[in-house]
Amino acid sequence: MLAACSSKTDSTNEKDKGTKSGNSDNKKVTIVYARGKDVTKGTEKIVEAFEASHPNIHVKFKEMPSDSGQQHDAYVTQLNGKSDEIDVFDMDVIWPAEFAQADYVLPLDRFIQQDGIDLSTYNQGALAASQFNGKQWALPKFIDAGLLYYRTDLVSKDEVPKTWDDLLKMAKEKQGKGGTKFGYVFQAKQYEGLVCNAIEFVASYGGQFINEKNEVVVNSPETIKGLKKLVEVANSSIVPSNVNTFTEIESDQAFIEGQTAFLRNWPYEYASANDKEKSKIAGKVGIAPLPAGDKGSAAALGGWQAGINKYSKHPKEAWEFLKFMAGPEGQKIDAIYGGHAPTITSLYSDAEVVKANPTFGDKGFQDGLNAAVPRPVAANYQEISDIIQIEVSKAITKQETVEQAVKNMETQMKEKLVK
Repeated sequence: MLAACSSKTDSTNEKDKGTKSGNSDNKKVTIVYARGKDVTKGTEKIVEAFEASHPNIHVKFKEMPSDSGQQHDAYVTQLNGKSDEIDVFDMDVIWPAEFAQADYVLPLDRFIQQDGIDLSTYNQGALAASQFNGKQWALPKFIDAGLLYYRTDLVSKDEVPKTWDDLLKMAKEKQGKGGTKFGYVFQAKQYEGLVCNAIEFVASYGGQFINEKNEVVVNSPETIKGLKKLVEVANSSIVPSNVNTFTEIESDQAFIEGQTAFLRNWPYEYASANDKEKSKIAGKVGIAPLPAGDKGSAAALGGWQAGINKYSKHPKEAWEFLKFMAGPEGQKIDAIYGGHAPTITSLYSDAEVVKANPTFGDKGFQDGLNAAVPRPVAANYQEISDIIQIEVSKAITKQETVEQAVKNMETQMKEKLVK
């Protein structure tokens, strides 16, 4: 997996290290780190700790728009103009392939090899999201993944569904109890959230949309079986009749108002559901991995990565900061002060991390994160996402069969996929 850069690139970067960064004669170098607004102290604490251990490198923080779409466009504008204004920057988990294809970021393989970074210590789903064309283009900073939430006053631990069929049965049994209207709620509106849910069903049955070789493999028995189960759940009596209008907002609302026994949502839901000021079920919330299909449980990967601007004048110093920030020390600081779920799995057994975030010590939470799989890694991900959204929505509303939806996706993805 780890492919070294070309000799031409290596020699250029070696020159950068000596002449541009000024590192050879111990001059202080300033690098710029860009990310969206941080309402916590996580970034501030990471920079403080890094500068304390690297006195010759000063990190200047550049705040980008909070909206990820606006942030993405701002980066594209800068990097398309070959700007060296920023050195290290955060990327949404679905951006690395696009930025690699556009030649905006440095491949990290040479740095990883020379410093002996053990990539096996990372959550492998998060790591895979930043791989493209056989190279590593970013390092994962923190992770989000789909999880199953349930009412502990209605569902005992030994009743938590292990499979999608178990969920259909158990949700039906619990529906109507404890003031509930529904058995299960998830995100089925035609938007990015539907793609995440579709990936979870498909991957749990062993299917994929696009494989590691950047090949369209959506038309398979496994993908068809997973999508049929999604359509079955979406059209069952356990979900709201208008579930195809539900995003995370409506899903969260239904759960905290006590309307559903089970819910699929992201890690933030635990804090929301236990907020005594707004939640009717505070203190009655359990977490588990999403139900399994034939191949096990799968959770759609979310979260953020960080990479190095190809046009940075200080690639060596940028790597030192990136290595620290996305390494054990930086991620521990971010987990404690930023509340983010680490991508380095050993941190979930760190006493200080668990004390700051008790949810991180929950086995159901950990198992759910370990089941994370990336969304299709494609340079033009948004076009691929739009195809999935439209065709899966048509299958849910019975405008077409799952088999037809899969054939349509195959045709359209092959036309759109950027190699």
